[in-house]
Amino acid sequence: MLLLPFWLDAAGVFVFAVSGAIVASRKQLDIVGFVFVASVTGIGGGTARDLLLGRDPVFWIAVPDYLWVTTAAAVLVYFTAHLVERRYTVLLWADAIGLALFSVLGARIALLTGAGPTVAILMGVMTATMGGLVRDVLCGERPLILEREIYATAAALGATITVGMLALELPGIAAETAGIAAAFILRGAAIQFGLEIPVYKSRPGRPPPQRRAEE
Repeated sequence: MLLLPFWLDAAGVFVFAVSGAIVASRKQLDIVGFVFVASVTGIGGGTARDLLLGRDPVFWIAVPDYLWVTTAAAVLVYFTAHLVERRYTVLLWADAIGLALFSVLGARIALLTGAGPTVAILMGVMTATMGGLVRDVLCGERPLILEREIYATAAALGATITVGMLALELPGIAAETAGIAAAFILRGAAIQFGLEIPVYKSRPGRPPPQRRAEE
């Protein structure tokens, strides 16, 4: 069983918090707004995961240092966001890094709590996407998860590869590295080349059956 290092989990929290703070900068919020949006984004996915898995206490309550990580990200962006010309591009790539890390970490934590493979994959996707979803809803943005570009699918890929390799009893570090790399490469390709999954296209409904004229 591979222990999840704090620095790796904190890195995911930090980059997601950065993405939240970037959205706060686009909305021209004050420093308190920056910290709030960054914190919700950084810890939102992990909080939902822990509540559903019955982990007590939730990870950031057990280790309050995560809140300092989100606060540091918020303060950093607050004083430097004006130096970045294309903030939305930075947002997309910061979100992609966080998604890749959290898709794997979420799945691994679920497995460590005794969840089965299917639940672990679902927890990986939820950990990777829920913080960004809450961020976008709070700030009145169209959620990235609802965009046509590949997003949640990349998280599912990373979680599935990790869970599958662990099921084959391959080394934990190899499984996690492969999962993170796969999720990031797929999401990065979607950002760079606009890769999309085919969407539903409406079709005209069938006309109602003609009733025979009553004689």
